[in-house]
Amino acid sequence: MKLISWNVNGLRAVMKKGFTEILTGFDADIVGLQETKLQEHQRTEEMINVPGYQSYWDYSRVKKGYSGVAVYARPETGSWQGGFGSERFDAEGRVLELDLGPFIYFNVYFPNGQRDEERLQYKLDFYEKFFEYTDRLRASGRSLVICGDFNTAHNEIDLKNPQSNKDRSGFLRIERDVIDDIIARGYVDTFRSLYPDTVKYSWWSYRFNARKNNAGWRIDYFFVTQDLWEKGAIKDAFILNDVFGSDHCPVGLEISV
Repeated sequence: MKLISWNVNGLRAVMKKGFTEILTGFDADIVGLQETKLQEHQRTEEMINVPGYQSYWDYSRVKKGYSGVAVYARPETGSWQGGFGSERFDAEGRVLELDLGPFIYFNVYFPNGQRDEERLQYKLDFYEKFFEYTDRLRASGRSLVICGDFNTAHNEIDLKNPQSNKDRSGFLRIERDVIDDIIARGYVDTFRSLYPDTVKYSWWSYRFNARKNNAGWRIDYFFVTQDLWEKGAIKDAFILNDVFGSDHCPVGLEISV
């Protein structure tokens, strides 16, 4: 199976840039989108009905033009849901969970903590509560694939200018410690585990010609549970720097189940 994750930073805008052609060009089994910025009534038929895919959606219930996630999936799902059972976090429309049988798939748009201290704490609390939820699924014997925009670069290799950004949300030590903890708990950063020395980014500011100069951050991930890694199920992980349309590029995973 081929899986893709992409923060589109507004699906309506990306539709004008050939989104349907890009999506079908991925030839992926599952495509997870973050930051669709849609309400349910704003979806078009072209967005909903992509040939060969079933689409799943969750929306922000606190603000219009904000957050939102979507998944396009070829395989049949046993069940699916938006959110993870916490109204404080589910109201922002940040999580889609699909039970695909061999594994449970999560598409997640983790919060950005740059606005203020309150928002940073919300981000940290979201991490904690979400991974408490996934830990319970792991404890019940389920394998998990978790993709999306984590809004945190883990180590210095994961952004162009680590020193000048060390006091900025997205590379704060307290946020990086969360990624350390996620890995210590048995979740595998697939790209970095396969390519420990590869410098590649998935997000660039729209300012200062950042993408042209490749002054980026790797903040989009595929994490899997340790059991999938140990079974050899992960065949490849990749970052598609040549796909445009958003300030993020897609990232992907090839998995055998």
